[in-house]
Amino acid sequence: MLTESQAISKLADLLTNDFVESVRLIYQSKGRLIVTGIGKSAIIAQKIVATLNSTGTPSMFLHASEAVHGDLGMVQPDDVVICISKSGNSPEIKILVPILNRFGNTLIAMTGNLTSFLAKNSQYVLDTTVEKEACPNNLAPTNSTTAQLVMGDCLAVCLMEMRNFKGEDFAKYHPGGALGKKLLLRVKDMLDDSKKPSVSPDSNVQTVIFEISEKRLGVTAVVENDKIIGIITDGDIRRMLSKTATITGIYARDIMTKNPKMIQPNDMVVEALNIMEDFSITQLIVAENNSYKGVIHLHDILKEGIV
Repeated sequence: MLTESQAISKLADLLTNDFVESVRLIYQSKGRLIVTGIGKSAIIAQKIVATLNSTGTPSMFLHASEAVHGDLGMVQPDDVVICISKSGNSPEIKILVPILNRFGNTLIAMTGNLTSFLAKNSQYVLDTTVEKEACPNNLAPTNSTTAQLVMGDCLAVCLMEMRNFKGEDFAKYHPGGALGKKLLLRVKDMLDDSKKPSVSPDSNVQTVIFEISEKRLGVTAVVENDKIIGIITDGDIRRMLSKTATITGIYARDIMTKNPKMIQPNDMVVEALNIMEDFSITQLIVAENNSYKGVIHLHDILKEGIV
C-alpha cells in the first residue's frame, strides 16, 4: 500500500504540457475517445472508458489484440485514441500504432517507458513511470496499473471541469443509482393513486381507522371541498384511545392535526426526506395549491435507496 501511494504521489511531477494538450484535444474533438491496451492495461482501459462515459466524454474500449482482427472498424476519422502500455513495446502495440497513424487519428500514449516504440510514435505522451512494482518480484503490474488508473481519473476530472459537469449531469447517466434518484426522482413519481387515504372532517373514528388500515400508510388526510384541513396518523388514534373509553361522538375534526407538513408533487424526493428527518415524521401530505394529491411515506423512499 505504501509503495503504491508513493508511486501516485510522484505522478504529479510527471505531468507535462502533453497532458494539458491531450485534455484540450479530447475536449475539442468532434469524435469519441478510443482507449486501447493489452493485458492488465486493457482492464485499466475499460475502467477509464467507464469513468469517462459517466462524466460526459463519449468513449469506447478497443482491445489491442482484437483491433488487428477486425475491431479497428470502430475507429472513426475524428476519434482520438489513447493507447495504454507499461513497456510500450509489446508486439500488439507495434502492429496497432502504425495502423492508427496511417488512419490519421491523433494518438496519445500512456506509458511508463518514454523511449518505447509507443512513445516515439505518438503525438502526445502521458508519463506513468514508476520506479518499481509493489510485487516482491517486481513483476506483477501493481504500481504501474495504479498509476495508469490515476492518470485516467485525472483526464476525466479535468474534462469534467472544462465541461462544467455538475451533479445533475452525472445523475442523467446514473438514473438507476442512489445519486441519480436523489437528483432526478420527484415526489409525483412515487405517488400511488390507489393509496390516497382521505376522510371528511365529519367522518367518525371508525371510518378514520378503516381508511388508515385499508391504505396502509399509517395516515389519512382530512379533506373538505378538495382542500386539506388536517391530518390524522395512527399515533393520533392510539393517543385518543388511551384517553377515552368510547369513540362515540368523536369525529375526524376532533382528533386531526391542523396545518400538516406538506410537499408539492414537483419537489424532489430528497426534499421530502429532509423534511421528514427535520420534523421526525414518516409521512408527508402531497398537495398542489392545497389540492390533495396523495401521501409519500418514508418507507417508500428508503426502498428506492435514497438515504
